[in-house]
Amino acid sequence: MAKKTLVAIFLMALAIASLAWFSRIDLMLALVKFKTDREYVVAPNRVIPWEQGPAEALESASERPPNIILILADDLGYNDISTFGGGLVQTPNIDQLAKEGAVFRQAYAGNATCAPSRAMIMTGRYPIRTGFEFTPTPSGMGPMVGMVASSMDNGLPPPEFNEVGSEILPYEEQGLPTEEITIAEVLKDRGYHTAHIGKWHLGRGRGFAPNDQGFEESLLMASGLYLPEDDSNVVNAKLDFDPIDKFLWARMVFAASFNNALEDYFEPGGYLTDYWTDESIAFIQANKNRPFFLYLAHWGPHTPLQATREDYDAVGDIKPHRARVYAAMIHALDRSVGRIMTELEEQGLAENTIVIFSSDNGGAGYIGLPEVNAPYRGWKLTNFEGGLRVPMFVKWPARIAAGTTVDTPVAHIDLMPTMAAAAEAARAPNVIIDGLDLLPLATGEGAEDWVRETLFWQSGYYRAVRHGDWKLQVSKLPNKAWLYNLAEDPVEHNNLAESRPDKLSELRALLDAHEASARKPLYPYVAEIPVAVDKTLVEYFEPGDEYIYWPN
Repeated sequence: MAKKTLVAIFLMALAIASLAWFSRIDLMLALVKFKTDREYVVAPNRVIPWEQGPAEALESASERPPNIILILADDLGYNDISTFGGGLVQTPNIDQLAKEGAVFRQAYAGNATCAPSRAMIMTGRYPIRTGFEFTPTPSGMGPMVGMVASSMDNGLPPPEFNEVGSEILPYEEQGLPTEEITIAEVLKDRGYHTAHIGKWHLGRGRGFAPNDQGFEESLLMASGLYLPEDDSNVVNAKLDFDPIDKFLWARMVFAASFNNALEDYFEPGGYLTDYWTDESIAFIQANKNRPFFLYLAHWGPHTPLQATREDYDAVGDIKPHRARVYAAMIHALDRSVGRIMTELEEQGLAENTIVIFSSDNGGAGYIGLPEVNAPYRGWKLTNFEGGLRVPMFVKWPARIAAGTTVDTPVAHIDLMPTMAAAAEAARAPNVIIDGLDLLPLATGEGAEDWVRETLFWQSGYYRAVRHGDWKLQVSKLPNKAWLYNLAEDPVEHNNLAESRPDKLSELRALLDAHEASARKPLYPYVAEIPVAVDKTLVEYFEPGDEYIYWPN
């Protein structure tokens, strides 16, 4: 009898151990959630005390330097808006912004992931100069995401992780160096009142936060839920096939902070996209009588996928469920643009306000929606056109004619010098700016003198260059080169690396010369993430399918 009892106990222990092993991912995510819920103390929403500008203007809006509003979407795909004839949902307000200003038809992100792009927008400088090459990730995210990814059978090679030890900085200190000169600092010196609203991702520690980088006021996205997961007005779409999504749901809360009060979190006053817009309008109203710079950095439509019920109902019966939620998020983003434009009209500021709209990189393949970057190949986390092509529209009625189109390749590094030139602001001496002023292209005044042949991208050993109409990507994992003539093959289907060794050698020399002048990255990459080029993460990766590793 005792023997049978021991056997039973052993079998029960074995069953419990097996269950624990197979449920270890859920247990680890539950532990992350448990820790998060106790780490964040989030107070109720509060009124934001925006600084009030002059009660009356000293000069008319047309006589002042132009107001500047930069609206940046997050992970918005080239085909997510209806401006170019596609999209899951119509985006009439974004389309109208494009029609009323200049559309840059060959606009590129600074990087195929968010933070380096944002650094290039702020500084006009490549990572070879700033050292800000990789997107900061919270401690523990890489191994946790890797563990989840390893438990999924999607056919992709496994992610790789580097043992960096003490070389990696704390998440809060993985930021744009304080000595870098941002567009906010340049405009502040010109007399602009400067504000940041939304995502930052350029460091949170001392010296790195928006208030330390030229923004006099900052309403920060302290974490990334658009609404509490159990809110009565939210529709969620969880992505069971995406390890990053699983981590985000476990790690994120519904929280904001103001003016770098990182220990003083409070709930946003509604759905995040709408809340940032509400506060942007409040900022415009407070500063209508003086020049201002507003950097509205939306989180949408980045995961986690969450929409309001009203927006979910408004976009119609789109399948699958995640696509409908995603479309509803873009509907909210479009509404935000429309509300900003309407407010400028009502305040009499529209004529002499520059409004710039773009996305930090291409749409993500890990949301499982194949058309987000159509017709281009690749996704966020690849240097194919789908990862780098972004919408870029600039409206300035006082100087830019409605219906302007520009076919010259441009990039995020050009936005900083463009805003500085528009404001007639002095740039810091002895600081090399890699970007160029876009106003000659947008206005036609001096466009014939605008010359640049080459653009660069890099993330560790995965690098790319566009020179004229030719584009080269090179990587060490896999060890491969991709060479395309974009004039003849803009969707990058015909790799000419073997048939055009002359062009391969020419562009590789440009890449090598660019890298030779680079400073060391501020912190090393910690993960190498496999990404299928032509399939979303929901599709099974087959032998022979093309893939890259993205170092970050």
